[in-house]
Amino acid sequence: MAGNLIARSVHDLTAAAWFGGSLMGAIGLNGAAAEASDPAERTRLSSAGWMKWAPIQTAAFASHLVADLAIAWENKGRIAKQDGVARDTAVKTAVTVAGAAVTLYAGVLGKKVEKLADQGARGATEPNPEASEELKSAQEQLKMLQWTIPVFAAVVIILGAKHGEMQRPKNVFAGLRS
Repeated sequence: MAGNLIARSVHDLTAAAWFGGSLMGAIGLNGAAAEASDPAERTRLSSAGWMKWAPIQTAAFASHLVADLAIAWENKGRIAKQDGVARDTAVKTAVTVAGAAVTLYAGVLGKKVEKLADQGARGATEPNPEASEELKSAQEQLKMLQWTIPVFAAVVIILGAKHGEMQRPKNVFAGLRS
């Protein structure tokens, strides 16, 4: 019981860090960086902030994975026997992996934007009209991903809550009878 509580707490907190961190970065960090007076500083400041967050994000993903494995191990019988649990576990795993891949790709794009910061920008994800196609492309992709990433994280949180509800005794018994 205590192990499950710890794993569940780590699982939920790391998903919350992913969700909250991505939203704060998109709204707060990128928004504040866009107010820098020097156009070259706008992308530099944003990149510096995201690079400070990256180790926390990486630790959160790693901890989330370990917690997921611990929860799955403890619930392997229920996953195998309770109606819908294996399907939902597979969906949640796919969403988590896809979201992690998108987050990693956003980091790669962020490094590219940082490398091209001298070209200046209107904001962290808003290129200047005279920027190179490479910078414009990276910023345009980041603009989309900064809103896509919290959606992935939110779906992981929602599916985690659904898993929690499926563990209620009345739902376990109903699922075992199906």
